[in-house]
Amino acid sequence: MAKINVPAADVSFDVADGDTISRAAIRSGLGFPYECNVGECGNCRFELLEGEVEYLRENPPAINERDIQRNRYLGCQALPKGDCKIKVPLRDNYKSLHAPVRTTGKLRETLDITHDIREFRFALDNPTGFRPGQYALIGAPGVEGDRAYSMCNVTDDGAEWHFQIKKVPGGAATTSLFETVQVGDSVRLDGPFGMAYLREDAPRDILLIAGGSGLSPMVSIARAAGVSEALQDRQIHFFFGGRTPRDICGESILRDELPEFGNRIHYHCAISMPEDATSAGWDGNTGFINDLVSETMGENLSNYECYFAGPAPMANAVMKTLIKGKVPAAQMHFDQFY
Repeated sequence: MAKINVPAADVSFDVADGDTISRAAIRSGLGFPYECNVGECGNCRFELLEGEVEYLRENPPAINERDIQRNRYLGCQALPKGDCKIKVPLRDNYKSLHAPVRTTGKLRETLDITHDIREFRFALDNPTGFRPGQYALIGAPGVEGDRAYSMCNVTDDGAEWHFQIKKVPGGAATTSLFETVQVGDSVRLDGPFGMAYLREDAPRDILLIAGGSGLSPMVSIARAAGVSEALQDRQIHFFFGGRTPRDICGESILRDELPEFGNRIHYHCAISMPEDATSAGWDGNTGFINDLVSETMGENLSNYECYFAGPAPMANAVMKTLIKGKVPAAQMHFDQFY
């Protein structure tokens, strides 16, 4: 157990063995800045004033030579070797409603969503709630390091976390989950994390945009918003983009579970490889999903609370579309992990 002191904020917190500095801070109720939790984004940088740390992940991508020269480290990858003193800008908006826990989950069942997206349903050893749209870290058997995946379900007691995960060709973690983990097996879980959760107090209609495994958090938010008493007068637009017709999904989930589907809950989709449309009998929209969002919503984009998730190129394109549509930054919600 190590103690971390943040002199500027006059606070300190404990880090259990094997835990990282940023995640331990969040478990302690502090607003330690973060986003991806896997060393990719760099939002969790801190300056080490005293003490020593080692990295969970060797040479994480988000650290650079300038950071090294300034004694900066990534909170999500830093394991303290003993007591430390650090400099970091703690912020209240990073405080978590549900304190993240390190636990294990037993795979109860799986459900194939598409040819390469599967839903994994885990029963937690230590039930923990989460906000719709948040994610957790999964430790897949035989894989070094944890990976971030968003939950797709809505839960009152936190007994189960469900994940809709896309199999990545050659990906160690998804290969392990798809091919090695069987019903009854357990995996490491750590969460919840993430800032792109449903804002039930926002006064605007809701826009959800997903691509690939970005389906999971958007389904969670749609499920929650669809039944929330506070949001019964909101319009909900759900956009999903895929490369080919067999990649398209999500509509049946919303249609089967939400009674207001087709009334105030609307589904839109498009494929980005129109050359595959004719042979597959596709007569729907073609093109990139951000373009369909722009065409469908028109000048009304700035009137929506916007949530999006998906592969990096799609997320970046959506961001540009929303900015062009004059959507204020406070109305855009996404977690930067891919």
